[in-house]
Amino acid sequence: MYTTPSNDLRGHVRLACVPGIGSRLRRLLLERFGSPEAVFQADPTELQRVARLGRKLAQEIPSHATSTAADDVLDLCAARDVDIILEGEPRYPGLLSRIDDPPGLLFVRGQMQPADSLAVAIVGARHATAYGIRVAEQLAGGLARAGYTVVSGLARGIDAAAHRGALKAGGRTLAVLGSGVLSIYPPEHEDLADEVIANGAILSELPPLCEPNQATFPQRNRIVSGLSLGVVVVQASERSGALITARLAGEQGREVFAVPGLIDCRVSRGCHALIRDGAKLVESVDDVLEEIGPLFETCTAPDGRQIQHAAELQLGDIEKQVLDAVAARGSDEPVAIDDLVVDTNLAASQVLATIGVLEMRRLLRRHPGSRVSRA
Repeated sequence: MYTTPSNDLRGHVRLACVPGIGSRLRRLLLERFGSPEAVFQADPTELQRVARLGRKLAQEIPSHATSTAADDVLDLCAARDVDIILEGEPRYPGLLSRIDDPPGLLFVRGQMQPADSLAVAIVGARHATAYGIRVAEQLAGGLARAGYTVVSGLARGIDAAAHRGALKAGGRTLAVLGSGVLSIYPPEHEDLADEVIANGAILSELPPLCEPNQATFPQRNRIVSGLSLGVVVVQASERSGALITARLAGEQGREVFAVPGLIDCRVSRGCHALIRDGAKLVESVDDVLEEIGPLFETCTAPDGRQIQHAAELQLGDIEKQVLDAVAARGSDEPVAIDDLVVDTNLAASQVLATIGVLEMRRLLRRHPGSRVSRA
């Protein structure tokens, strides 16, 4: 929800409203001058010493110090229920903060939740085939039912199918736009955007009324991958923007998946190239669920449990009970299996069988003396 802006937020919004200042240049300016206010007060000669900043922009920046653009944006956000999340705030997505070029602020319609740190992106061709649409919906539905948030870009084709698949399964989904959050593109996805807002969020680093252009879509792709533990490419031509997202995911240390297709289909070529280059081949949602490993940090699952490994989302009730009993001991020392039998009130045979399952899932590790610990 929208809150009254601080002077610090107003300064960051003012900086975001200066044409020509993207996320990388913004970061360089703040590293040199310390705050948005100091940037606007700097002499053009000082500004020109910042790498990537040309003479013309250096001359223009001080003139924006008294611009009302930031106040106009803030008033618009207040009127249209657009939230603004500043990098460094506790509610800023933790996964996104880990990439080399995180957006300085996010404009958000809807609500982002801690459980959204358990997210997988599904992206692909705008001119998708019926097969691609079907697979994207199935994968998104399977991920949503497993407890993952589905991330995509609200574009035609695979992106829209991914959002719809998650929504049909009763899950959460995030849409990252290459335009402002009050400038939905493509326009025929206005209704879909409303559904996403009601069951997740749409977000952008661009001011709310910004129109899309050719440069904004590749930029937004780093946010799609940055919000996600992995990226699944369903269909993509050899020059598809989805391949940019996959490349960025690899650079960000995220898992990359690709769905194979017909060898004579143009939108299969990008996926086949990814598979040749080492992407995980996906035939079902299980291929995705099995590959995602330990999380970057402990996070909150949709049911409120604190989890350390994505595999914990797939556990049954008894498996959760045993794993929770290990965690409840609150020690780095291995736990005796006999103690787990007492703590869980389960039969010893059940505990032993469950430990075997958890060990295979790489959630527990056995130690000498019939003891176990978190892996």
